[in-house]
Formats: sequence, structure tokens, C-alpha cells
Amino acid sequence: MSVEVNNESGHVVDEAEFAALARHVLDAMHVHPQTELSILLVGTDVMSELHVQWMDEPGPTDVLSFPMDELRPGTEGEPTPPGLLGDVVLCPEVAATQARAAGHSTTEELLLLTTHGILHLLGYDHAEPEEEKEMFALQRRLLLTFLAGR
Repeated sequence: MSVEVNNESGHVVDEAEFAALARHVLDAMHVHPQTELSILLVGTDVMSELHVQWMDEPGPTDVLSFPMDELRPGTEGEPTPPGLLGDVVLCPEVAATQARAAGHSTTEELLLLTTHGILHLLGYDHAEPEEEKEMFALQRRLLLTFLAGR
């Protein structure tokens, strides 16, 4: 599994931890080991530009996902085909504000957002209440199993 983490935000993070989380999520979702994923951490200016360009919404957001090959989760017996999963773009400054409001660390918020972004790349959404319930339960389970194992 090729997971590339690039930090252009100026916020100090353990890039290896983000790569490990991504591998954990992709393994749990039975994504082919030769699949590629990029995680990019950016400042609020860059995130604001991306948010306007791709979502037509002003200001920075916490996470954006850019799928490439539209891969979907596999099964234990039949993983997804190899390919380019896509890009997850995170904004640590927005995450820090959310983390304070939620009462946990910025790193925990960024790990949550990374999991959330990867699930979006795999086709999960939360536009409808049932979709939200499924996605958020899966997101929670994946993050908790990762945190329990580190």
C-alpha cells in the first residue's frame, strides 16, 4: 500500500502515524495492497481556495476528499482492484478549532478527519440520516481499533 503524507501546513504532525492510520483503514476495508493514497496537510489559505474551487463554498474547511479511480471497499476474499484511491486534504488550523470545541487533541481530530476523508474516497457519504449513521459508526470503529493498537 502506498500512502504518501505531505505536510505543507506548518503544523507539526507525525506523518508516519497518518500513514499507519491510512494503512489500517484500507486494510480493514479490504483495499488492494497496491492501492495508492495521498494525504496532504495545508494552511487555511490553500484550503479556502480548494473549498471555493471544488465545493463553491467560502472559507477553509476541515477535510476535502478527491477520489481518483472510484474504488469501493472489497471483501476478505475479494479485495478491491489496485488503483489510485485519491487525495485527502486536511487543514490543521480548522481541525485545532474543532478539537478544542470537542475537548480532545488536534492530532485526534486530524486522525478522525483522515479516517472520514478515506471513507469518502471509498464512496461513503453522510447526506442522508441512514448514510450518516453508517459512515460515522464505521469511522468511529476504524479509529478506535487503530488507537487501541498503537
